Amino acid sequence: MPLEPSNQTPVQTEAAQQLAAQPALKALPEGGARVLSGRGEIYSFSTMYNVPRGFEEQRPYTIAIIRLDDGPMVTAQLTDVDAADVRIGLRVEMVTRKLREDGDEGQIIYGYKFRPLLPTASRA
Repeated sequence: MPLEPSNQTPVQTEAAQQLAAQPALKALPEGGARVLSGRGEIYSFSTMYNVPRGFEEQRPYTIAIIRLDDGPMVTAQLTDVDAADVRIGLRVEMVTRKLREDGDEGQIIYGYKFRPLLPTASRA
């Protein structure tokens, strides 16, 4: 699987901010990009109490490593769930959420987060 440089690294912790200066890599299957389902399960997680500047209003929040059903693992903030209810193996799905406001005009920055998979009649 070839590796392609990416500059879209989510920065969630001070350690991640230090690593952000290094180019990240994302794996692409032979033949290019593929669409992922956006569903998976929690592989590991941590609740953040000491947060980077700009995330103080969200404190505390939980981040997780998600093993997607399609194979890759991603790191993301969890939403719509109490920290006490998070557990390894919890089924989750990707959603678009507000990450923060930026600048004097308060530009809203959106990105992906994960929430517990919602039960619906159409899903098996």
